[in-house]
Amino acid sequence: MNRSSRIYIAGHNGLLGSAIERRCRAHGFANLILQSRRELDLRDQNAVDAFFRSAKPEYVFLAAAVVGGIYANSTRPADFICDNIEITSHVLESARRHGTRKLLFLGSSCIYPRDASQPMREEYILTGALEPTNESYAIAKLAGMKMCQALRQQHGFDAITALPSNIYGPGDNFDLRSSHVLPALVRKIDRARTEGAEAVTIWGTGTARREFLYADDAADACIFLMQHYSETAPINVGCGQDLSVRELASIIARLVSFKGQLKFDVSRPDGMPRKLLDVSRLTTLGWRAQTDLETGIYAMWHWYRSMWRDRGGSAANVI
Repeated sequence: MNRSSRIYIAGHNGLLGSAIERRCRAHGFANLILQSRRELDLRDQNAVDAFFRSAKPEYVFLAAAVVGGIYANSTRPADFICDNIEITSHVLESARRHGTRKLLFLGSSCIYPRDASQPMREEYILTGALEPTNESYAIAKLAGMKMCQALRQQHGFDAITALPSNIYGPGDNFDLRSSHVLPALVRKIDRARTEGAEAVTIWGTGTARREFLYADDAADACIFLMQHYSETAPINVGCGQDLSVRELASIIARLVSFKGQLKFDVSRPDGMPRKLLDVSRLTTLGWRAQTDLETGIYAMWHWYRSMWRDRGGSAANVI
């Protein structure tokens, strides 16, 4: 991939897709092909095929997906499995047929078994039952990974799969009905501070542990892998460190100056007990995350205040 390569970023308006666009431009890749959901519905097979036939991208970052947290996954399982499988299969097959040289598919750490040993190594995939609260999304991402492997085996198509940990940063989704844990906590705790509340209630026990990766770091990893990785096996992308939801909430409360109490609603689900990726394969290749968690959360919070909260913003959940 060089600076004149035609690069299509599927999902460029989403959290990770927008970061990939931003970091591609910073690295000098200016020949970017961008299509909004309104311009191109990736669930429409004929439209996707016509786009690839015309645009002929050489490299594709497949970051488009229907995404969300526990509440969204539990109330819209059909959307999460059907739409994501359609998006992935249409883009992969059209890319292969119309001459794309390489494609990077963004999977998810949620494809690992619920009770996988920690940290989770790539070979643990499909060795146990999935976490029920995100099963539909996980199955769709597993299907995408297997599609990449099958297209490589049968057609020699250079499709690779990256498995990122929880991605966060400016441009995140703060809608409490569909957001992930970190943006949801930022919104809840910031609102409690501004309203002078004495306490904020958080889903679950607070003991579940998660790993978080700043969006621009994740984007740099994707660009690095596009240039340096070409294997059948998926590869983990993360920082290699995790913390509990309780610890995360405490950090956010300190950063936004919330002095009240953090209460945990134990009647609500925790999701997977722990999700920590083993990133040794990626670090061996020469890549490491650069942004520490507090710096990333602070940047995210400032974006939320200026671009989302203060403007009455809302975020789409199809990116």
